[in-house]
Order: sequence, then structure tokens, then C-alpha cells
Amino acid sequence: MFSITSIQILQLPEWLPLEESHSEPAVGVVGPPAAGAFRERPAKPTTFRKLYERGEFPMALEHNTTGNRIAWKVEIEKLDYHHYLPLFFDGLCETAHPYGFFACQGVHDLLEHGGAKILPIIPQLILPIKNALNTRNRQVICTTLKVLQHLVVSAEMVGEALVPYYRQILPVLNIFKNMNRNSGDGIDYSQQKRENIGDLIQETLEVLECYGGPDAFINIKYMVPTYESCFLK
Repeated sequence: MFSITSIQILQLPEWLPLEESHSEPAVGVVGPPAAGAFRERPAKPTTFRKLYERGEFPMALEHNTTGNRIAWKVEIEKLDYHHYLPLFFDGLCETAHPYGFFACQGVHDLLEHGGAKILPIIPQLILPIKNALNTRNRQVICTTLKVLQHLVVSAEMVGEALVPYYRQILPVLNIFKNMNRNSGDGIDYSQQKRENIGDLIQETLEVLECYGGPDAFINIKYMVPTYESCFLK
């Protein structure tokens, strides 16, 4: 077991300075979110939707016995990841069909085949992730959390590369962390479909800690004070 004071908070950009004092960060239990914190924010029209409607993505919808899938017109490995991966992440805000399906499935397909091409693009993915989470739309948040988990394990060093951006992507997780759908008198079917937002947030934080290196926990704890290390369970 290690103490919080034995690890320093990771240095962050100048426009997000830490406190000047060298005392340990405040990790006390925070009060309930402010009124309106859970209210959905309308998503702005995405560049992904615009380009999809113009037919600029090399893909089509394919139906089979197991459901829908993307039929890529080129080999995924040959795509320009610097161009396409941020665009598909931009589409995570979409909920209407077929935009939401193509964005979500496209992201997972790209992450599955991206390998070493993913790590250099991490800085371009942060704003789309933040925008998707900031919609406060439960469906969008759940979709984005699953994508974030996949992103972390998609290539070496990705988990550690995300640590400096926790201040941008974790605030909404802190707001919704204790929210669970439960009728109280029956089976919570959202758990079966991995759509229980509280459980997904806990899963995501644990994945971030496991793959984020030695500075991950203290930086998660700084943004989500109620989080407890998965290594201490």
C-alpha cells in the first residue's frame, strides 16, 4: 500500500495549473452535484454526420443473421488514422440511426486494427471524448465509456498517455459515478446490457488505473474523490 503523499500529481498544461502549495491534494468526499448537473445538453451537429451524408466514408451498412455491421470498402489498416479516427470519435455524440451506429461501430473497428497508429492520435481524441460525455445523455455516456475502455487497451502506452487529460474527461464521471438504474424489486436489465452508468464508470476508472501507470491512481483520486484503488480490493 502506498500513501497519497508519496506520489506527485502529474504535471499538467499551464492553462490547468495545480495549487501552488506542495501539500497533498484534497481528496475528501464532495457534496452532491449542483442542481442541473444531470440535465442533458443538446449536442451540436457533428462533422461526422456532415461527412457521412456527403458519402465521404468508405463504408456501407451490412445486415446479417447476427445484426448490423459495417462493410468497409477498403482494408481498415490502410485508412489514414489521423484523418478518420478523430472523425469517428466526433460521431459518438450521435444518437440517431444510422449515424450513432456507424460512429460507434466504426470506432471499435478502427481501434481493433489500429495498433501503433493509435498512440500518436490521442491528443486529437480528447475533445471529442469530452464533448460526448458533456452531453449528459445517458446513452451517449455509456457508449463513450465502452469506447474509452477499448481505447485504453487498444495499444501499448495509450493508458499512460491519457493520464494528463483526466481533468478534461473525468469531471462528468465524477458527477454520474453513483448513479445506477435499479427498480429495487427486480432484475436490473441494464446490467446485462452493460448500460448501467454507475457500473460502467467504475469499470472505466479501474481500467484507467490498471493501464495508466504509477501516476494513474492519484490523478483519478484527485478528480473522483470517492474512487478507491482496484488494487486494494
